[in-house]
Amino acid sequence: MDKIVGIDLGTTNSLVATVDSGIPFVIADAEGRRLTPSVVHFPAAQAEAVVGAAANRVRVLKPEQTVYSVKRFMGRRGADISQEEMLVTYPVRGEGHGPVTLDINRRAYSPEEISAEILKKLKGDAEAYFGEAVTRAVITVPAYFNDAQRNATKKAGELAGFTVERIINEPTAAALAYGLNKLKERARIAVYDLGGGTFDLSILEINEGVFQVLATNGNTRLGGDDLDKRVIDFLIKKIKSAGGPDLARAKETTPAAHERDGRHHQSPTDETSILPLLSRIREAAEQAKIKLSREIEAEITLPFLTPHFSFSYKLTRAELERLTRDLIERTRMHCLRSLADAKLESKDLEQVILVGGQTRMPLVRQFVSEVFGCAEFEETRGSLRLGKEYHRPAGPQLNTSQNPDEAVALGAAVQAEILSGGFQNLLLLDVTPLSLGIETFGGLMNVIIPRNSTIPVKAGEQFTTAVDNQRNMLIHVLQGERERAGDNWSLGRFTLDFDPAPRGVPRVGVQFEIDASGILHVLARDIKTGAQRVVEMKSAVDVDDAAVQRMVEESVEHAFEDLAARRWVEARLKASELIAATRKGLADCANQIAGDYRVQLETLLGEVEAAAAREQAETKIGDSKQLQAACQALDEATRPLAEILMEKAMEALLRKRGAIQ
Repeated sequence: MDKIVGIDLGTTNSLVATVDSGIPFVIADAEGRRLTPSVVHFPAAQAEAVVGAAANRVRVLKPEQTVYSVKRFMGRRGADISQEEMLVTYPVRGEGHGPVTLDINRRAYSPEEISAEILKKLKGDAEAYFGEAVTRAVITVPAYFNDAQRNATKKAGELAGFTVERIINEPTAAALAYGLNKLKERARIAVYDLGGGTFDLSILEINEGVFQVLATNGNTRLGGDDLDKRVIDFLIKKIKSAGGPDLARAKETTPAAHERDGRHHQSPTDETSILPLLSRIREAAEQAKIKLSREIEAEITLPFLTPHFSFSYKLTRAELERLTRDLIERTRMHCLRSLADAKLESKDLEQVILVGGQTRMPLVRQFVSEVFGCAEFEETRGSLRLGKEYHRPAGPQLNTSQNPDEAVALGAAVQAEILSGGFQNLLLLDVTPLSLGIETFGGLMNVIIPRNSTIPVKAGEQFTTAVDNQRNMLIHVLQGERERAGDNWSLGRFTLDFDPAPRGVPRVGVQFEIDASGILHVLARDIKTGAQRVVEMKSAVDVDDAAVQRMVEESVEHAFEDLAARRWVEARLKASELIAATRKGLADCANQIAGDYRVQLETLLGEVEAAAAREQAETKIGDSKQLQAACQALDEATRPLAEILMEKAMEALLRKRGAIQ
């Protein structure tokens, strides 16, 4: 069987790992580096791309031709890219609902093509190590990557020459790396993963080798890059106040800003000269941030920013923490929500595992310790151990024993080994972060796979028609936590044709299947004929990952309103059916009912119709109790009419059988 490698395709760095004799390890490149910077440089139009450390060195000199942090653009639409995210030194083109492209050397690259170059480099490193071709891989993604982003990652792997055997969530991979020999049986852990561009918090349970994800939450637009931007903005202000060039408008003059909404402009010479300055400042800011995880101050030196101006500044850890504290604080709600979704408290956890290079920052470790109530936290500085409240553990342990940069790749290698037949006592059970369903008559969402269902998973239901002689059924696939279809995200639509029949007669089975990579497949089948359609959802509408957070918040905030909306829609549908049935009965029995009884039914019909028509224009919700009461009154009043209709039906049946003349 071909070797399967594990790959962490990261925002800042990427790694490839394997397992040898039961021990996972990261494969180093020819120069001994285990971390490959996720940077790609294109020296000329037809020249081969330069990847990794070599590209990172050129980044300062040729910023417009050097791509970094491309993971943030994977699987996203141009209209979804914020102005802040456009603060890059290479051209980014976004055209409304179309895909994002990067215009380098007069060629438009997709983010998948850029990522494929990084994966090719990792593939080459693995092949050099094994001395043979490597064509199969497990690749990790943030837990909150949506369907489009997962498919984009898979496509990048295929462009690089890999068969992507599995897409797994980064926090889950990290837990696998820690879980080989460090976690006791039946342990519940939290994985706090803060990387270069993404954040995830997952709650897992490990029991007899089975890793089950209980809950996951996060933000794929929050990471170390955002901290870097804060330091960059701070340094730009300091440079200006020290008499240096005014770079504050750089956000508006970078090529990426000109590419916004599909616009293309040739950068003027003075704007082009700003880019190397921004790149130098970015590199200095990142290095200072890294250094301040070990020391309390870092000297930033930028000689000859201009021919007549040099800049130096001593940035302290306290300043860095003041600049970035609110960004770290944003992760709190995701931590608490994951605990709530898992129906656990911090005291129920055995450990909190830190993953991602940004978790080396002392502020992050202190913050995580405070959020989860970790009873023991130490900061090692030199030969001293610092900790104001060092005492016997009463809460979860803050586990920092693994290299946070390598844990995800090691876990991917473990998963690859599982797929290869090794580690047979381990099993990975992941979950889907949001509910999936379809739109039903009346504009409601019918959930087929609930949120936090363990994947791979398959579920389905039968549906019927609401209109006579309906010839097809629209399958509108939704993702979200709201009751009304319009408040959720649309993943796609397709139709299934069938023979016309009275309403309620056709039967259509709809089945959802989420594979092990978290990709959704939808099947719709006409039960009568067996005709079916199977569609892989590639998300025509890219889900805004920042909106994932809002979706869950709004589902809680509007819970009572949504419940009232569902009750109103259901009551109104029932009222419509009752009105139609009553009017048909009145028409069929026109000569068999008394005039006063007809008047009574017409009056009650008017009351039901009036109650159904009264709804608030803004919320489109009416008084469901009043409507239900009106329907109940009409339902009781139509019992004599129902008896007459039953007698007519029996008489027609007997005549058909020749029992009566």
